[in-house]
Amino acid sequence: MAWAVALTMAVVMRYEFDYHKVHWAGLAIVVVLVSVAQVISGVGFGLYVGRWRYGSFEEVAALARAVGVAAVVIGVIDGVAVTPHMVPLSTPVIGGFVAIFFMSGIRYARRLDAERLMRPSTDVSERIIVFGAGEAGAQVVTAMLHDPDSPYVPVALLDDDLSKRNLRIMGVPVVGTRDRLAAVAEAYQAKAVLIAIPSAGSSVVGPLSKLVDEIGLTVKVLPSHRELFGDTVSLSDIRDVTPADLLGRHEIKTDLSSIAGYLTGKKVMVTGAGGSIGSELCRQLQQFAPSELIMVDRDESALHAVKLVIDGRALLDTPDTVLLCIRSRSAVRELMLERRPDVVFHAAALKHLPMLEQYPGEAVLTNVHGTLNLLDAAAEAGVTRFVNISTDKAADPISVLGYTKRLSERLTAWMSDRADGVYLSVRFGNVLGSRGSVLTSFQAQIAAGGPVTVTDPDVVRYFMTVEEAVELVIQAGGVGRDGEALVLDMGDPVRIDDVARFLVERAERPIDIVYTGLRSGEKLHEVLLGTGEIDDRPLHPLISHVAVPPLDPGRLNSLHPAAPRAQVIAELRQITDAVLRG
Repeated sequence: MAWAVALTMAVVMRYEFDYHKVHWAGLAIVVVLVSVAQVISGVGFGLYVGRWRYGSFEEVAALARAVGVAAVVIGVIDGVAVTPHMVPLSTPVIGGFVAIFFMSGIRYARRLDAERLMRPSTDVSERIIVFGAGEAGAQVVTAMLHDPDSPYVPVALLDDDLSKRNLRIMGVPVVGTRDRLAAVAEAYQAKAVLIAIPSAGSSVVGPLSKLVDEIGLTVKVLPSHRELFGDTVSLSDIRDVTPADLLGRHEIKTDLSSIAGYLTGKKVMVTGAGGSIGSELCRQLQQFAPSELIMVDRDESALHAVKLVIDGRALLDTPDTVLLCIRSRSAVRELMLERRPDVVFHAAALKHLPMLEQYPGEAVLTNVHGTLNLLDAAAEAGVTRFVNISTDKAADPISVLGYTKRLSERLTAWMSDRADGVYLSVRFGNVLGSRGSVLTSFQAQIAAGGPVTVTDPDVVRYFMTVEEAVELVIQAGGVGRDGEALVLDMGDPVRIDDVARFLVERAERPIDIVYTGLRSGEKLHEVLLGTGEIDDRPLHPLISHVAVPPLDPGRLNSLHPAAPRAQVIAELRQITDAVLRG
């Protein structure tokens, strides 16, 4: 029908609406021929077998190809094989364009009607404003408008990019920037705001959430890119704001090429694989296709959990899980020489500061001697890259945890001068979501009815999500140089009291906050760089390179883990002070 109307219009216009000049019989023959050619070419291009979404760009492109072939066929037949011509020579060209217009118009009209029927009702679904008109915003708006059971219906878009001020996505307009949020919410009767920017860090999510709260709306967010892990955005991704979004969410640009170069096709070992950092390391390392991933831990339950996350099954009967304590020098050496890994991420450690203040000998055995056991075995096995996971407590240390992790950094630097591979440390602060972190402690206290205990109203800490910390650790392992400590940029420090109040305000019942005072070994303000360390970032904007003076293991001969607690702490302090002076 489209071809019949199009060709008739082309012929009539060619004769300037003089109907007497039209060869109607010839036109009828041409319509039949072109219709046959259209069907044959359409079948050939897959136009009628549901290969493309109805009314999509891909379908219209196939339609244009089919129409083009049909127009050429009829043009050749009428222009070469038939005399006199049944229609003017210009008719197939002009008619083809008109036919495409009609056919695509019909398809778009039907698609728009189908989409209209799929839209959720504003009487049932919650009206929501979407902040962010980028790719993720477009995906989530499309997802909402294609699901009649969607709990949300987008009524307006906001974006601080002024170039998008006239943009419409599925008919939903961009009506301004964040400054117009209150007015837009009132005009569109919106009840919620969705921050649809997966790349947004806490510096964006925090102020926006505060603005939304002040207006009295509910705020929702999309996961970060690393949480999405390359997937497209869906309705199930929309969730409430968490403390991690406000405190530890950072935009991290990763150079995947530099990472793949030292991981892909290599044997990679992770110690402490069952811990918060170790398990996330294993999860992310998988995407770089190592030839073998060796997960080492002394906790069989933790190994079981990480295997479930990575493989979806955990029979624990495969060689990629190794039950071993790094305190055993002989066991560590035997494992290294047998498996001969190319890359080692050393995440095994005792880390709970107050506990280590009570049992400093245990910290020495694991964090110092355990690290030295791994370093010696790695050097003997020919490891090409050794990454020691450290902590901000190692910068100007005043706690057992800080002392022992500082010694592990310096032992790693010492080995870098003697082994053939690259030996370095990576230092960062508090990890949100890790076991025993302040966030999980607060949430457990609130679940128990309170009170929430904060050491001091002015104590501040650096925060980063475990996914972001591990992503930077892997990046640092690729760019780090021999003997360095790489310090991850954790953003701005956050008051712990603010974290507690954020959680308490959202609790279902009133919760008290109690201040207990700083414990032994705790700092009021943590630092990432120690005295004399320079913030130099030559290779990555979020990674500082710090020189670490080496420490001969012979200096540890006076350190006796089995000695009384006070003596062990005094020996640690004496050795570390000597280290700092050295």
